[in-house]
Amino acid sequence: MNRIVLNSGLWSATICLAAFIVWIISFVAIAIQASLFFWTNMENYIEYVENSSQFFQYLAQGFMILFSLAYMVLTLVLSEFALSQRKLFAKIAIVFAIMFALVSSIHYFVQISYVRFAIANNEYLGLEHFLQSNPTSFLSSVNMLGWTLFLSLSTLFLYFGLGSISLQKGIRIGLLINTASCFLGGIGYLFQIDLLTFIFINLGVGLGFILITFSSIKFFLRLINNKCA
Repeated sequence: MNRIVLNSGLWSATICLAAFIVWIISFVAIAIQASLFFWTNMENYIEYVENSSQFFQYLAQGFMILFSLAYMVLTLVLSEFALSQRKLFAKIAIVFAIMFALVSSIHYFVQISYVRFAIANNEYLGLEHFLQSNPTSFLSSVNMLGWTLFLSLSTLFLYFGLGSISLQKGIRIGLLINTASCFLGGIGYLFQIDLLTFIFINLGVGLGFILITFSSIKFFLRLINNKCA
């Protein structure tokens, strides 16, 4: 396997892991510095923003853009190890990874650009339809489409593509955990079961990707070291 491909896989897996760590730190920091915001109306949201720092929120959103792009690259690299008779599954996984990266990046970039600019200029008309804090906003629904449907299908087809190669067992288990978590989180979102959505989208996906990234890093380091030996 080309060393550039292996290094790309190693770096993308490392960036995915680092992005999740930053997200966790940011989430804890937000909870410490101010009470968590629960959507009621636009007026309360503006008051919350004006009375609390948004630094860690923007930091988390920025790193989620980085995560989605790194996951797309990781999928491209892992697809190179798909079994020959299952290459089609890996290609489908790449398509859904690109779709996930696209809608997720758009969502988070709008939060740190358009939404921030609008609040700074006191332009609130129609803004609630673009707010991540509003769980029923248009853009939140688009984002959840990425995190539930596109991401789950990407990890599911990548799982099928990799087959039962023992060296990739940890990666495959993580892919399955993520697929199930995204699917169940999507059900929670559609039926407005907030606890179900929170548990599976935050904790379930987090667990799945920690396993995927740790196993991927171990996998690529082993291959790189074998090439150097």
